[in-house]
Amino acid sequence: MADAAHYTRPELVCPAGTPAALRTAVDAGADAVYCGFQNETNARNFPGLNFSVAELRDAVGYAHGRGAKVLLAINTFPPAGRFGLWREAIDLAPGLGVDAVIVADMGVAAYAARTHPALRLHLSVQAGASSPEAIRFYCEEFGVKRVVLPRMLTVAEIADVHSAIPCEIEAFIFGNIGMMAEGRCSLTNYITGLSTNMDGVCSPAAEVRYEEDAERNLTTKLGPIVIDQFAPRESAGYPTICKGRYRCGARSDPYYAFEEPVSLNLSALLPDLMRAGVTALKIEGRQRSRAYVKSVVTAFRKAVDDVMAGRDPAIASLLALTEGHRETQGAFRSKTWR
Repeated sequence: MADAAHYTRPELVCPAGTPAALRTAVDAGADAVYCGFQNETNARNFPGLNFSVAELRDAVGYAHGRGAKVLLAINTFPPAGRFGLWREAIDLAPGLGVDAVIVADMGVAAYAARTHPALRLHLSVQAGASSPEAIRFYCEEFGVKRVVLPRMLTVAEIADVHSAIPCEIEAFIFGNIGMMAEGRCSLTNYITGLSTNMDGVCSPAAEVRYEEDAERNLTTKLGPIVIDQFAPRESAGYPTICKGRYRCGARSDPYYAFEEPVSLNLSALLPDLMRAGVTALKIEGRQRSRAYVKSVVTAFRKAVDDVMAGRDPAIASLLALTEGHRETQGAFRSKTWR
C-alpha cells in the first residue's frame, strides 16, 4: 500500500431514499448523502421513497449538524410542457440549504445557472457525459463543478478524463449496474408507458405482479410481460426487464437475454480510483433498506479510512447485499465483462 500522502481524501457519497435512511447514512460515516423530492424530478420516483420539502429541510439540518453534505437529485428530463415542476424544484434548493443539485437535462442546468448562479451544480450520470468534450461543455456553459461518470469507463480511462476536464469526478463504487448507458434506457417505457428518464421509475411497482402456481413456482411480471420464474427455494429478484430470463428464438430454455443480475463492487479498486483522480465515491441504492445503507456505508467508510491511513483496505463481505448474490468490477477493470 502506497503512503497516504499520494491520495486526496475522497468524499463518500451515500444513498438516502427516506429521512430515516439519510440519518442512517450520516451516522454510519457518509461525507455526503443524495436524495430527491417525491415527484418525477428525480430518477428514483417510487412510492414510499423520497422527501417532502419539510422533510428535506429537517434532513439538511441533521446532516449539516454532523458535518455531512446533502446533494439534491433533480436528474430526470422534463417532458414538453411540464418544465414547471423541474423549475420549482430548482427554486426550492437554495432555500433548503442543500450543498449541490444533481442535474441531467441541459434546460434544467441552464435555468439553475441563470437564476441561481451561487447554486453548485453536479452533472448526473443520467446525462451520459463520458468524454472530455461533453463534460467541458457542461462546465463552460452551466458552471458544473462535478460530473458523475457513467459506469462504462475503465480506471485508466477515468484517469485520462480527469486530466482533460476542469471539474471534479464522482464514480460509482457499489450497487446496481445495468446494460444500458445511463440516461438512454427505454425498456420500461416500452412495456408500461412510464419512463426511467422522464418519470423517474424503472419497473414501476404498480405494474409488478407475482403469481404462484400449485408447485409454488413464483412467476414475476411487469405489466403483461413475464420477466422470470423462480423455483420454490430460489431467490426471486425484483422484476426489471433487463435482468429477466426469457425464451428467445430457437432456444427453448429461459436465459438472461440482456444482462444477468449482478452488483458492482469496486472495494478492491479504491486506491486505483483515488490515484485516477476520483473526487467522490458513490454508493447506489436509494430504494434499498436502512440495513443495506448501514452495512454498505460502514464498510466503505472503513475501507476509505484504511487507504488514507496507508493500510490495505479491509472490507467486510457485502455479497449478501448484492443482486443475485453476485458481484463484478464491471467495465472498470476491463471492457470484456459483458
